[in-house]
Amino acid sequence: MSENLRFKDHHTEQRLFRNRMLVAIFGVVALLGVLVARLYNLQVVNYEDYRTQSDQNRIQVRPVPPTRGLIYDRNGEMLADNRASYTLSVVRERVKDLDATIELLGHLVQLEDSDVEKFNRRLQRRRPFEPVPLRYRLSEEEIARISVNEFHLPGVSVEAELVRYYPESKLFAHSVGYVGRINERELSNFSEEDVRRYRGTQSIGKVGLERSYEDLLLGEVGYENVETNARGRVLRVLERHDPKPGSELTLHLDTRLQQVATEALGDNRGAVVAIDVKTGGVLAFVSQPSFDPNLFVTGISFKDYSALRDSLDVPLFNRVVQGQYPPGSTLKPMMGLGGLAAGVISGETEVADPGYYKLPNDTRIYRDWKRWGHGKHIDLIEGLAQSCDVFFWDMAARWNIDGMHDVATRFGLGEKTGIDLPREYPGLFPSRAWKRGARGVPWFPGDSLNAVLGQGFVLATPLQLAVMTATIANRGTHYRPQMVMAIDGVEQPPEVLHHVDARPEHWDLVFEGMEAVVYSAHGTGKKAGAGLDFKVAGKSGTAQVVGIAQGEKYDSEALKERHRDHALFVAFAPVDDPQIAVSVLVENGEGGGRVAAPVAREVFFDWMSRPLENTASLQSWRPPMAVTGSAYVQEAHIRG
Repeated sequence: MSENLRFKDHHTEQRLFRNRMLVAIFGVVALLGVLVARLYNLQVVNYEDYRTQSDQNRIQVRPVPPTRGLIYDRNGEMLADNRASYTLSVVRERVKDLDATIELLGHLVQLEDSDVEKFNRRLQRRRPFEPVPLRYRLSEEEIARISVNEFHLPGVSVEAELVRYYPESKLFAHSVGYVGRINERELSNFSEEDVRRYRGTQSIGKVGLERSYEDLLLGEVGYENVETNARGRVLRVLERHDPKPGSELTLHLDTRLQQVATEALGDNRGAVVAIDVKTGGVLAFVSQPSFDPNLFVTGISFKDYSALRDSLDVPLFNRVVQGQYPPGSTLKPMMGLGGLAAGVISGETEVADPGYYKLPNDTRIYRDWKRWGHGKHIDLIEGLAQSCDVFFWDMAARWNIDGMHDVATRFGLGEKTGIDLPREYPGLFPSRAWKRGARGVPWFPGDSLNAVLGQGFVLATPLQLAVMTATIANRGTHYRPQMVMAIDGVEQPPEVLHHVDARPEHWDLVFEGMEAVVYSAHGTGKKAGAGLDFKVAGKSGTAQVVGIAQGEKYDSEALKERHRDHALFVAFAPVDDPQIAVSVLVENGEGGGRVAAPVAREVFFDWMSRPLENTASLQSWRPPMAVTGSAYVQEAHIRG
């Protein structure tokens, strides 16, 4: 064999193999160590973090809106209910092509341009993965179309919710009010707590009791954890915290009395207010014309809103608390009482009425509404019965505006009554300081003559006149008017604001004079007591909408309908034990005793014809549990 032939070195190869094996084993062990460390980091160290991130892909926390509190009248009649409605909603994060999805939905359901506009606005203020409503009140046919095409609509859902419903429609629109969708202005004023409370809720009280009792009616929001699939469909509820329903309100309002007052007012524009003399509870609250509040619940259409907004009859205007009208001669009983208490007049005071009045050293002639006068011996009782202007002018000339202003404010004029409703207007009873500040001129004696008859600068709402009349009826106890009688069955006590002090014989004279308005031979309000088996005390008033020059005669036929006199009437009954006080305003009705008094008569007849237990302050019923809310000022002069 050749010397160069080399034999295989098994020892060297074995050593090389062993070294390589050790390196390989070390490498594998090192890699396993890295893998184990990584697994430990994922499964132990950061387990909670990654589990949360994973759950967020399939588990969502959804708000559960509370059931809004129900509203009943004093007899348990439902005034504000909640009814099931189906809403088409979209979760933006689940939709790849939003425009294409909306276009497809437009072929399945009826979508207005306004629906899409509102949807786009809501998208700007939503939370992630929060369903945004696109269409409300879907029909069964529309729901079926969406269900058939569900596979093509990821992120789209039909959700059932309870929406507000007002079964009496127009009857209580101005008192109960309505809810509407939360707008951008309201949302911008929300605090962090408000944002939390309204999670999952689209509506908020806008006007009436729905607004003033919003915090109680809303309730407390609940939450639930739900598992969803990749398309956002809910598979199951993992955990739930139930919401707290809103409080239930029981009102002093009486549905039947409200209907009677509305029908008695008829097609006239105006207002009727009835108050429980013993408590200050508001029994009837009519502002005519009215509107259907259900139109506003899920968003009123532009067409419907324009019709309401542009109507000459202004149906959205709440005449009871916002209509500021010259009260006219309806103030005479209050002024007569004030004159008696101040010692300006007495029960024996008499004046001669030739049909006009002149202040000393003044050439101006103030014409009585009865141009030939009321007689030579007019006292307070006849002055009230015949609405004699001269008697009260003579009293005002010997009095002063400071005393008249003090009396008026104690009866609730010139300031808000404090009723539990929003947007109440204060009216106006002028004073020296007010005129100096508002007009820059001093108070003149002629201003006092205007004020004592409820004219000139004087303005009052129909509610203020009802409160004034109720205060007279209970001989000076001035209650705050209240709409809500009980909250969750707990009665709300009456609130006495103050007491108007006067001698018993002075109250007797005013009562006798107001009774004479209805029953004396020359009384101006006879129609208020016609056919009733109990006595009514009242006072009529007639306010001119347009001024008439001195010496001219009012001619109804020469005036447009909306320029004719307003008719007013205030009254209480029965005289021997007053239970109910009423104020009536009929816009352009002309005669207070002729047009407004019969409305009050119908209200009295209905209320007093009921058994005593049906007019109690709080019924013994318990509401059922719920299933799963510029002033119209007439510049005018007054005829007595």
